[in-house]
Amino acid sequence: MGDAWSQATTAWIAVAGLLAVAGLALAWRRRAAPTTPASAPARSADAQRDPLTGLMTRAAFEVALQNGLATAEKTGSDSCVLYVGLEGFRIAQDGAGAAASEQLLAAAAQRLQSVCGASTPICRVAGEEFAVWLNAPREAGEKLARHLCEAFVQPIDLAGRDVWLGPSVGLALVPEHGSNLRVVGKAAAAMYSVQRSGGGGHALFDPRIEAEQSEEVTIARELQQAILKKQLELFYQPKIDAGTLQVTAVEALLRWRHPTLGLVSPSRFIPIAERQGLIEPIGAWVLEQAIKQAAGWRTAGMRLRVAVNISGLQFRQDDFAAKLGRMLKTHGLPPDGLSCEITETVAAENTEATRRAFMTLEQLGVQVSIDDFSASPPAMAAMRQLHLHELKIERAALAGCVRDAQARKLLENAVKAAHSHKLRVVAAGVETVAQRDLAVHLGCDELQGYLFAKPMSARAVIIWAADAPASLAQTFRPTAFKDTQPLDALATQAAFAETRISLQRSRL
Repeated sequence: MGDAWSQATTAWIAVAGLLAVAGLALAWRRRAAPTTPASAPARSADAQRDPLTGLMTRAAFEVALQNGLATAEKTGSDSCVLYVGLEGFRIAQDGAGAAASEQLLAAAAQRLQSVCGASTPICRVAGEEFAVWLNAPREAGEKLARHLCEAFVQPIDLAGRDVWLGPSVGLALVPEHGSNLRVVGKAAAAMYSVQRSGGGGHALFDPRIEAEQSEEVTIARELQQAILKKQLELFYQPKIDAGTLQVTAVEALLRWRHPTLGLVSPSRFIPIAERQGLIEPIGAWVLEQAIKQAAGWRTAGMRLRVAVNISGLQFRQDDFAAKLGRMLKTHGLPPDGLSCEITETVAAENTEATRRAFMTLEQLGVQVSIDDFSASPPAMAAMRQLHLHELKIERAALAGCVRDAQARKLLENAVKAAHSHKLRVVAAGVETVAQRDLAVHLGCDELQGYLFAKPMSARAVIIWAADAPASLAQTFRPTAFKDTQPLDALATQAAFAETRISLQRSRL
């Protein structure tokens, strides 16, 4: 039976391409048996319960599941399997130590068991993922899934620190979705679909999920070769100084020029890269190329600060700052010529690894920015506590302020607080004149968005920056910029001295 379980789980994982989970599952299977001498009855009891979590062992769960499936087939009754993944567990592990991590896992398992009931078979499949067998129809399964999600609204106390874990639950029905061990894999597939959608909920298995996962495997496989085949490209979106209209910085934005799909947005392939363990080489490539380009612009006489989006996984790596320092030295770019943008979620994690990353980047002299800043309480706390240089107001927050006076007041207070901490504030995603004028009224230092320029090639940046001040000055209302005078176009490299393109033509 053990082999049957392994084959069922491994077969599904191969289809889904989730090799990390497979590795964890294999490690779980190979965990050494206790070496302390014990009597035969004691060894039998130990074989039924996992000593770490107190849940059923996989072997015991397998027996219960096989028996349940056989009974359901004979009686024609409905039942279901739930697959639970705990979001945030791995982040909480950072810097916590092995003992604290085991305490967190045990506490989470106890909370799951208390919701499911002592008689409900439940086991840890791998890592922070659990399987539940419920001898009840769909309605009861969905109700249990909701209760499992609600059970983690309250944090777990880990050595005096509150840890929030967000369950994602997948549900597969017997016999509708199968009547053998593969039903566990289908419940897991539903759970992973929840995680891909942001996590923190539950979903019922749908055959289309398998098709989506098959597509993900294909994209991941092709993405592995994208760097070698030189299919990845960087585009750059300018940031405009709100007072002078000069181009002060650019944000490096990754694109994948796929041979059949065309130009693929990172919103489609970056989540896949993160799930498939490809984000590290891609992130390193982006950093290297952006730093190289920034150094090249400086040689051409343009001192543009370049912002690069950094994933949470990259940011928390112990050697991230060291690698970054070597890249800066290799290409001759001063540390303050680079800005690392991290999401508000990463900044608000408040883990030891996150704090350590901020400290090492501060020592290196690299600027750090919070992207998609929403002025939420956790984000405001991070702004006050961490070594930051910049806040980027998210597009939705800025757009909402145009219509909502209360939201506008909240954001205005956030900008004032940022300035009191000597932070630069960027209004991102500016698409309308009303949003632009509001950003200026709020006191934002830099502006970025399609109203000014779309992402463009590195060569187009040089050409566009030369005309930008004069072109933009003609489009701004004088009342919005009382102290701003129209500026002459800046001189650029001789090779581009005779080349001028309008703002409209430069938008790609």
